[in-house]
Amino acid sequence: MKVIREIHDIAVATGSMRTYLYRPVREGIFPSLIFYSEIFQHTGPISRLASVFAGHGFVVLVPEIFHQLNPAGTVLGYDDVGRAKGHQDKLSKPLESHDKDTEALVDFARAQPFSSSQIGALGVCIGGHLAFRATLNPDVRGAFCLYPTDLHTDKLTCESGNQTLMRCGDIQGEVQLVFGRQDPYIPVEGREQIYRELNAQHCNFSWSEVNAEHGFMRDEGEQYDPEQAMLMCQKAVAFFKRVLL
Repeated sequence: MKVIREIHDIAVATGSMRTYLYRPVREGIFPSLIFYSEIFQHTGPISRLASVFAGHGFVVLVPEIFHQLNPAGTVLGYDDVGRAKGHQDKLSKPLESHDKDTEALVDFARAQPFSSSQIGALGVCIGGHLAFRATLNPDVRGAFCLYPTDLHTDKLTCESGNQTLMRCGDIQGEVQLVFGRQDPYIPVEGREQIYRELNAQHCNFSWSEVNAEHGFMRDEGEQYDPEQAMLMCQKAVAFFKRVLL
C-alpha cells in the first residue's frame, strides 16, 4: 500500500505535541500504532520505519517525545551533540508526562475516521521503554519493544514507586521484547533482571535476543543490520495483526 504522511499538533496540558501521522492511501478503517522514537525524535530512519508499518495497513503516530523541551520540529543529530541533548531530555521529562502524552495520542487516534479503536505501541531504544510503558494504559492492547533502555535502571524521573518495570504486573495487554546481545546499554545482567521481573509478575510477554548491536534497526550508521531489521519488521507486523485485528 502507498502511504500518506500528515503533521498534526495535538493539544496536551503543556501546549501541543507535534505528531507525524502515516496511513495507507486506500480507504478503510485501520488499527493504530503509537511509534515512540529514539532520543533523537523524528529522524529519517524513524520516518522510513513508520512508512513501512503504515504500508502494511496501520495508522502510525510518531510523537515528538520531548515536545515540552524543544521547539516543534526539532530533530537531534546522530552525533555527540545530539546524543548529549537527547540524554539530557530523557532524564528531564518525568514518566508521568509520557503517560499523559499516551492518553492524548489514544484519544486523537480514536477520533480519526480512518482509525479503529484498536491501538498498539511500538518503539526503539527509549521509545521501546515508552512503548512498554504505554501498555499500562488499558486502551493499548500490545507493544513491540525493540532494545528498550532503562527498564532495568531507576534513572528516569518519576514519582516514587512508578518506575516502569516494577509496575509490569499492571499491564493488561501483551508485550514482545527484542534485545541485541551485543548491546552495551542493556547488558546481560540487565536483561536477566527484566526477564525475572516479568516472570515474577506473571506478565503476558514474549522474548527475543539476537546477535546485533544497539540501534540495529536504524538504517544509518555502522550498527544497522538490514537482515535483522527486516526480520523484526515482519515479526512486528505479524504481532500487531494478531493482537489488533
